[in-house]
Amino acid sequence: MKVLVLGSGAKDHALAWWISKSSLLSGLYMAKGNAATEDYAVRLPDVDPSSKEDVYAAVLAYGIDLVVIGTEAPLSSGVIEYLKERGIKTFGAPEGSIRLEDDKEFSRKFAERHGIRIPPRQLFQSKDGLEDFLSAHAKEEFIVKSNNISPSRETLRSHDYESLLEYSKHMLKRGAVLIEKFIPGLPITATILLDDEGYMMLPIASEYTEKDEDDNTPTGGMGAICPVPIDDEIMAKVEEKIIKPTLSGMLGEGISYKGVLTFSIIIPEDRDPVLVDYHVRFNDPAAQAFIPLVKNDFLEIVEAMNRNNLKNVKLSSYGGFSVAVVLASEGYPVSPVIGRDVKGLTAFRRAKVRGLAEVFVGAVDKINGREVTVGGRNITVVGIGENLEDANKMAYNAVKDFQIEGGWFRRDIGNKFFDENREKLSLGRT
Repeated sequence: MKVLVLGSGAKDHALAWWISKSSLLSGLYMAKGNAATEDYAVRLPDVDPSSKEDVYAAVLAYGIDLVVIGTEAPLSSGVIEYLKERGIKTFGAPEGSIRLEDDKEFSRKFAERHGIRIPPRQLFQSKDGLEDFLSAHAKEEFIVKSNNISPSRETLRSHDYESLLEYSKHMLKRGAVLIEKFIPGLPITATILLDDEGYMMLPIASEYTEKDEDDNTPTGGMGAICPVPIDDEIMAKVEEKIIKPTLSGMLGEGISYKGVLTFSIIIPEDRDPVLVDYHVRFNDPAAQAFIPLVKNDFLEIVEAMNRNNLKNVKLSSYGGFSVAVVLASEGYPVSPVIGRDVKGLTAFRRAKVRGLAEVFVGAVDKINGREVTVGGRNITVVGIGENLEDANKMAYNAVKDFQIEGGWFRRDIGNKFFDENREKLSLGRT
């Protein structure tokens, strides 16, 4: 099978890496890919992944059997529908289903209709009423997010009136803004693959979506751990109170599809899960954390999905834990510096010992023979170990092998999950 992956970020790299190991694969292509994906995929840098015509032309030129959409832009541009109409197999949410992520107010009302617990929220189409609302709720902690699909899922969490107002006005330039009450608790990312008759659960991750523990500057995510050491009771509640009602609702409302669906969930102190977001794609950096742990053949999963047989596919894992640490450019997330040399990437790829650490490349490309930054989040280093502490050490030892002038990363990914802290989280071990 020949496969074309649309995307160039670190999660797209991780997805292509997973596909590259399939026994059913006869050729792998990426549009546009990045500086590292050419190790096992043919890059198509002149193909615009959001252009229906470009992608279809590439499908014909290279005899592609399956197009896998990793990034969000092609979902919104109608690539899925265009290819399906021409008989091309695809992996990705169709236009009618992306409302679950691309219209958050729709998704909240959907959740309410199906009895799914969500945070209190307020939608603003303009500045009208915004200042009055924030002033009336001064000192309360909120999360501000775009109502529409956001390339890096940028949000701001704060209880400071001025910060919330300024960021909300900034986001209003892109469209409507959702202001939600912040729910304290453990964030988890549940990712499922679904077909018309069931689903397959992938390992549960926990993402670090902020710049630092004490800095709520909006970012797209600076790290993740996987799997989350939560007990069976919590996991059962996640499935019974969020995942199953969602899938039943999607089927009843005619928005079900075959592909991937990601749930961002908070486990609060009362241990009753709260849904905070749907994503009709893999999350970054959760995907980089869980993909190296999955033993299943991705293309075999897709074949089972096409036969509506996912409910009979068992998750097979290599075991152990992973800790993903994101190395970002100076100035990220506000104004990431581009054009900085990325040192260590080529040497790491040549000398890497399988199983110790994985590296997934994001906003890095080769320009005039140099590997340089072309955006904010440049490299995700994934440490793998028998426990979270070992995985943490592996990740942070490996991230030192890379140098980007002004580059930075969070230094606490996974710390709160070490054995001495787990009791504070009210979590058990599965």
